[in-house]
Amino acid sequence: MLRIEKFGVTFDDETPLEELVERHLSIPAGSVVRLEIVKKAMDARRYRGAPIQFVYTLDAEIRGAERRVLARHCRGVSPAPGDGEAPCFRARSRGDGERRPVVVGFGPAGMFAALELARHGLPPLVLERGRDVDSRHEDVARFWRGGGFLPASNVQFGEGGAGAFSDGKLTTRTKSPLAARVLEDLVEAGAPEEIRYLARPHLGTDRLRGIVRAIRERIIGLGGEIRFGAQVTDIETAAGTLSALIVNGEERISADAVFLGIGHSARDTYEMLLRRGVSMEAKAFAIGVRIEHPQSLIDGVQYGEDAGHQLLPAADYSLTARACGRGVYSFCMSCYQRDSGVANSALVVTVGPEDFGRDALAGVRFQREWERRAFLLGGGDYFAPVESVGEFLSGGSGARDFLVEPTYRPGVRPVDLRKCLPGFVADALAEALPVFDRKIPGFAAADVPLTGVETRSSAPCRIRRGREDLVSESTGGLYPIGEGAGYAGGIMSAAIDGMRAARAFLAAPKSCLP
Repeated sequence: MLRIEKFGVTFDDETPLEELVERHLSIPAGSVVRLEIVKKAMDARRYRGAPIQFVYTLDAEIRGAERRVLARHCRGVSPAPGDGEAPCFRARSRGDGERRPVVVGFGPAGMFAALELARHGLPPLVLERGRDVDSRHEDVARFWRGGGFLPASNVQFGEGGAGAFSDGKLTTRTKSPLAARVLEDLVEAGAPEEIRYLARPHLGTDRLRGIVRAIRERIIGLGGEIRFGAQVTDIETAAGTLSALIVNGEERISADAVFLGIGHSARDTYEMLLRRGVSMEAKAFAIGVRIEHPQSLIDGVQYGEDAGHQLLPAADYSLTARACGRGVYSFCMSCYQRDSGVANSALVVTVGPEDFGRDALAGVRFQREWERRAFLLGGGDYFAPVESVGEFLSGGSGARDFLVEPTYRPGVRPVDLRKCLPGFVADALAEALPVFDRKIPGFAAADVPLTGVETRSSAPCRIRRGREDLVSESTGGLYPIGEGAGYAGGIMSAAIDGMRAARAFLAAPKSCLP
């Protein structure tokens, strides 16, 4: 196999890749026996008038010509790397007196911890405070139409976690070798093959429902048990080691090993853990607003005259700036379905313990205060505060004519957003918006809507754990995992973290298990 890197193909060239590779390598037609896409990205920079290109990394098996090709091509062609040796865990069943592992929370971290445990012979009990993904979607849709809010079934709580309503973005900065395993599991559960190689893969919220359901059924098929409506309300410890969980305030479940994937909004669980002496600390996160534009504006800036071409995906962006001495950046940009017509992203400012206090739950109190103000400012009925960029920058309020209709549901009310943002956050956003407008002309147009407030960019605290064994520093047998524990930021990194914790448990000598 040969690895071919930085292989550029004009975006509208629909010639089969095998044929293009054969031309590139000057080998006879039909020489490419097998071709695998390792990575696919886009280069829309148009350097010196160059067209938009898809840029591939490919592995090619070539009939009888690989040595000649290697001798002739030096740049970008090399022997394909091997897969490397993956860690091997022997499947096993529970030993005498050893209780089954318990996974708390069925978002990405809990889901992949449970799957990894199950396929290596230790099917877990999964406890999820919310409802199954289909019931949850019905509850959220009802709320968006003006129905009642359900504390245990909403965009934060329930099967699939918060990521189930964030367009299913799989982008991650981690270089973990476990990323390939997570993507493989997602494909086996119904995700499109292309997520294996796209630089910025998306699943889409609707497709994600079926994938989550399939992974649940796979865990059950391997012997796991999943309970919905099962909130862990307390824990018991003995000699510094976890001994039991209390569910819904009444049921006691003995436990030796618990994987805690509670999500970044389980504030009542944070409070309970702190009362029980679990080691925690405050950490930095970010707050701000959501900004929305016509997708055509973003496409036009990115693609120029080719904007709207059916072979080009909806364009996205990632923006960063320093303003008022703080980091300001776009986050969670959604553009998977072009037919929605709207590109939206959180625009957030970093905050840290120096802003809100250094005790473990100071960040939670900080979030609550600004969320409370936004709730009241929006009318106290779950409508969100909204303001145009022009009025936000000039100090006015009340505009109702926006470039795009704000997509937040149940709805929005025009207000002065500075009343529900810390002053230093509002100032940093005001300084950064013109900077971003120079990068994407029209980004900070006067009639662009800003909706507040975004406070759940990541967990406001961290549950401290060992670097290698991933066990809580204070409580033996407790594995804090994922975004809620402060060790991930998105679907992929949370899934990887859950899988990593499961492997740490599986690899531990049995004499060292809880």
